[in-house]
Amino acid sequence: MNSYVALLHSIVLGQGRRVVMADLRAMAVRLGYAAPRTLVATGNLVFEAPETPPAEIEARLESAFGATFGRHVDIVVRSGGDWLRLAAGNPFATAAEEDPTHVHVRVMRAPLPRAVLDDLRAYCSNGERVEIIGGDLWVDFQGQASASKLLGALTAKRLGIGTVRNWNTVRRLGAMLVP
Repeated sequence: MNSYVALLHSIVLGQGRRVVMADLRAMAVRLGYAAPRTLVATGNLVFEAPETPPAEIEARLESAFGATFGRHVDIVVRSGGDWLRLAAGNPFATAAEEDPTHVHVRVMRAPLPRAVLDDLRAYCSNGERVEIIGGDLWVDFQGQASASKLLGALTAKRLGIGTVRNWNTVRRLGAMLVP
């Protein structure tokens, strides 16, 4: 069995409705995934499964999610080893240790080309930095992400399917993978 991390793009189902993590874990069990566990109510799922390409797991989870919760949500899956490599590759580790809420990663379904950096740097202000490592976009917001005009540029239309997690979440998911 291998460990996997599944990241839901959104756990908001509509007006006043959110995904209950117990229901998400139960859905994973129905799909045959073992030991599903969630990180608070954040739309992050860690589970065990036979070795399977992440794209197959994404498709199964997205289909089951739609059937279970009545709405499509993009889901990005990484193997446990790939998640630990992602965390180890944080190009803004020093800033993340100073304030983990300022450093985020946009975990991508398909790797981003380096050429996108020039476009995104045009949105950076107040010392914000961006870098692509392993096809994922790392951002040091140097402050609250919600106050940045860069956040509005990190859309699926511009970058493709992906979802953003802060450094605290990245670390906590990694800790869930280590026995």
